[in-house]
Formats: sequence, C-alpha cells, structure tokens
Amino acid sequence: MRYKIFVSSVQKELKVERRAIKEFISGDALLSEYFDVFLFEDGCAKSKPAECVFFGEVKNCDVFIGIIDQQYGSVGKNGKSSTEEEYQLARKLDKTVFIYIKGDNGSNDKKRDIMVQRLIKVMGDASKGVVRKRFNSLDELNRLVYSSLIDFLKEQGVVGRGAFDERICRDAKLSDIDEEKVRWFLGAAKASRKYPLKQDTTVKNVFVHLDLMKEGKLTNAAVLLFGKNPHKFFIQAEIKCLQFFGSEVKKPFANYQVYSGNLFEQIDKARAFVLDAIKFPVIQKAGSARFERPYELPEFAIQEAIVNAVAHRNYNNTSGVQVMVFADRVEVWNAGSLPKELTIEDLKKPHTSFPANPYLAHVLYLADYAQRAGSGTIEMMEQCKAQNVSEPEFILIRNKEFRSILPRDILTESVVAGLGLNERQLKAIKYVKEKGSITNALYREICATSDRTATRDLSYLVSLKVFEQRGITGKGTEYFLSRHKSKDSLVSRVTVRKEKSA
Repeated sequence: MRYKIFVSSVQKELKVERRAIKEFISGDALLSEYFDVFLFEDGCAKSKPAECVFFGEVKNCDVFIGIIDQQYGSVGKNGKSSTEEEYQLARKLDKTVFIYIKGDNGSNDKKRDIMVQRLIKVMGDASKGVVRKRFNSLDELNRLVYSSLIDFLKEQGVVGRGAFDERICRDAKLSDIDEEKVRWFLGAAKASRKYPLKQDTTVKNVFVHLDLMKEGKLTNAAVLLFGKNPHKFFIQAEIKCLQFFGSEVKKPFANYQVYSGNLFEQIDKARAFVLDAIKFPVIQKAGSARFERPYELPEFAIQEAIVNAVAHRNYNNTSGVQVMVFADRVEVWNAGSLPKELTIEDLKKPHTSFPANPYLAHVLYLADYAQRAGSGTIEMMEQCKAQNVSEPEFILIRNKEFRSILPRDILTESVVAGLGLNERQLKAIKYVKEKGSITNALYREICATSDRTATRDLSYLVSLKVFEQRGITGKGTEYFLSRHKSKDSLVSRVTVRKEKSA
C-alpha cells in the first residue's frame, strides 16, 4: 500500500524546504516504497481553483506535513491563510499531522508575523494528537521527517512487525541491568505467584526463563523492566504526572513530575503522585475510637489504570504515558489502540486479554502489578462501585490514544450533559468543582446576571441535589456539590423533575 503526503506551507518562503522533503522521501529506499508526496507547484489542475485542489489533496492524503517560518501567507475572505485552512481541514478529518517549525522558540518566535505566533500556539496542543517539532537546517528537517514517517509506518504495522517488547535492544548489555531489581522481582514473584526460581539465580538465567533474551541478547522488555536507565535507550520510557488546580489543562500546574526509571519504579511513583494529590476523608469506625482514612478513589483502580497504560502502550510512539489529576477526575493517557478483537464495551465485561506487549504484561503479572488476563478493568469497576464512586470511563481517540478516566465525583461530563442545564449553571458547577463552593454574589459576578436569576438558577440546582445549600438566606449562604451514592440517584431525580414540569 502507498500513502499520500500533503505538504503545506507558504510556498515562496519555504520553497527550498518543500522541495527538500519531497526529494529526500523519493530518494530514500524505504520511504520511497511507501509514500507519494504532493507539492502544489509540481502540477496543479489549471481548470480548477487553487483552493479546490488544495482541499481535495488534503482530503485524499494520509499524512499532513505543515512547515512554518516567519510569514503567515495571503489571507482569504474568511480571514485565514491557506496553510491554516488546510491544517484545520486535516485535523477535522483526523489525518496524521506532523508540524515542523523553522528556528528555535523564545525570542525567535516573537519576530514572526503575529498571525504565525497565534497559529503556532493553535498547532501546539499535544492532546489533539499533533506532532510538532523544530528544525534549524535541511538535514535536521529531513531527520525529523524520517523519524515521523517511520513511526507512522510502525503504527500502520508496515515495519517493525512483532511485539515491541520482544525485539532485541541494540547496544544493551547485562551491565545495563539493575541486578538488585532482579532480586527484588524474584522475591515478589515467589510471594505473589509462587514463581519457582531461587533468589540467587543468575540474571542471565532469570531472563532466559522469562524469555527476556533473544539470540543471546537483551530484549526491549528486559531493559524497560530491569534497566538501570531505560531512558538511555528509550526516550519515550517515562510517565509524566501533572496536577491541575481546576478541571482543565491549564497553567500554572499544582505539581509536575516526570518519572523515567524502570517500569516498576515508574508505576510506583506515578501511583504515589495520584494518591498524594487526591483527598482521603477521616472516617470513624462505628463503635470504635479508631479512624479509617480511605482514599476517595480505590487504590487498585488507580494502579490498574497506570499499569494498563504502561503494559499496553505503543512504544513505537515517542510520546510517554501521562497521568493527570484534575479537580474532578484522574486521567491516564497512553499512545496505542485496542486490539481489533476488542471494543470499549468489552472492557466492562469478562474478556480475553490481547496485550500489546505480552512479555511486559507477563512479568508485571508475576510481580503482582497486573491482574489475570482480562480481569483488571472489571475489578476496577467493581471496586469503584463498592466504594460508591463513579465507574471508570474508557475512551479511544482516533484509534491512536487510549484514556482511562476515574471521576472524583458523580457529575461527570456525560452526566452533566444530560441534566439539561443552562450555560450559567454549567459554569457554576465548574466553579464549585475547582473552588469548593459558590455564593449568590459570586454567581452573579461570574455569570453576569441579576440577583433574581441567580437565585432561581441556584434553587433549581439545589432541587436536583446537584448543589446542597448551607445557610438559609443572606451573605452566609453557600452552595456545595451534593454527595450522591450513585449517578442513578441523580439521573432519576432529574427525570422526575422533568416529568412534573411536562
């Protein structure tokens, strides 16, 4: 199969770079076998408007390459340049998008056209699946393009067939292995799964027994699991942990850490990061002076989400795992997709496991970090239900990114969307999730509305038991999120209210 590449940029300004990309791809033995590059200047249908040709080629392409320098380009009737319009169309059609910016950031960016500065920010949202890199020379541009296209071919299954974790890790030696971690594993595996190897078994024999060596050499799995510094071999072998003050990805961060040790360390530290960030109420046990301090989310569910991301991610992709703690939820992201045998709904019922990295998954299971095949997501749901918190949500983005979402309250995005609330009330819910409470005066200020409207809106939220009111009247009255045992109780109450008003 051949894939089509569309190159977008200000043509005159980046004439050399555009030509260099096409000549590099057509001259490379591997890339030329799989890719065709479209440059407008190489042959435009004169009978058709240029815009029609541009947009038609974007629609037909598999990969969109955008190059940005100083100029924004000619502005059309809608106030946008062709480059921006083409980019937006590629994003809308879920094309694979690679953006290359000429020159370093900082002071250099400030010299660019003001519209270019804005466009760079628009193109910089990694959560939308856009790969954005910077270059300073043609050689550097070609290297970046080559790396990106090889990653694309790997994701398509064209090259690098076979699981990532079973491949030989070039240049890795036994001296790169942390023997102490291997000894720890043997103890953990014996205690958890009655693993038979003795504690003093040589590292090489352990790896042979675990199938972590191939042709006498270490595999990628061996280095990821037990390497002294896996990041030396795999820059993507890390977990980024971020804590936000509110419910959106917004700076400044409350906390930000990057963990890049072996996979066991990454999982342990990421788990501790989340547990340190979420609340744990003090609850006195009935008939006892003792207090229990359960976390607001099951510890198992947090760890399982992180372990799944590490074990099932696509390591051919250069993006690492991301763990994000918001005011109302915890999200765990990883590059990768579900196997063709499974759907999102299958994760919520007994199912066979098809791990993307079976050797990683097996060792994590032996060390009691992962569950038996196919049972982890079900156990996550059961433990959340037992603790009276919302069930986890699983989302697949463009079949390239998987997300596990653990709601910290019942008012999830999908539940709130079904309540039929107005924009003012939605804004108030968001505010209370971030700040803890709201007053009538704050509601009026935030929503720019009258006292009468604010009172009516807040009263309706109280009647639905979305909010609970403390204080009867006056300045001392505050509104907090109500605590529901399940989203069903909230939804049923909304249904009753709607039927009464009908």
